[in-house]
Amino acid sequence: MASVSGIVKQIKKERDRVERELTGLNAALSAFVGAYKGAKAKGTRRTLSAAARRKISLAQQARWAKQKKRTPKGKQTMSAAGRRRIAAAQRARWAKVKSQLKKAA
Repeated sequence: MASVSGIVKQIKKERDRVERELTGLNAALSAFVGAYKGAKAKGTRRTLSAAARRKISLAQQARWAKQKKRTPKGKQTMSAAGRRRIAAAQRARWAKVKSQLKKAA
């Protein structure tokens, strides 16, 4: 019977060790879950309208501009003369490419 009582003692000792480990794991798990629930209590996401997103975006741009000491730029437009210059340069580039292709053929 002495060997049976020794086995029982070993099993109880192992059970106590496992119980201590589980207590530690449960504490760690509750810390993670508590932090997660604190950040996202309901578990739902808000949806913003396009107008609200634009308003937030403009406010952020204004903050960046204030930080950099400049005003936010509006949409930049190109003058008609500038557009004509770019178009003429592109036509000249294509004419050059086409003339080289004719020479090669």
